[in-house]
Amino acid sequence: QVQLVESGGGLVQAGGSLRLSCAASGSIFSINTMGWYRQAPGKQRELVVAITSGGRRNYADSVKGRFTISRDNAKNTVYLQMNSLKPEDTGVYYCNAALVVGVAFSWGQGTQVTVSS
Repeated sequence: QVQLVESGGGLVQAGGSLRLSCAASGSIFSINTMGWYRQAPGKQRELVVAITSGGRRNYADSVKGRFTISRDNAKNTVYLQMNSLKPEDTGVYYCNAALVVGVAFSWGQGTQVTVSS
């Protein structure tokens, strides 16, 4: 079972930037789709961006143009560059391998992102 460790979160003012990292304990080379998920306070966890093994990216409308996902298969790491952050981006961010339904691995501890207005 691959374990996922997210890092890079923090407290930032609106308009600021953060770069999140997700390190996998095993190879992600063969995993088709890796995604970043966000759980805002009082809300369900949602997929905000995903990247396929071929580099195709899909973004939720709420983050399009501001967030960029990338993956380094050699380092078994997925990144999320977040720019122009808004208070509504606040939440705990998780990564996982996205399936048609659900995810492939157990959730990690996530990393907290707090954007102040």
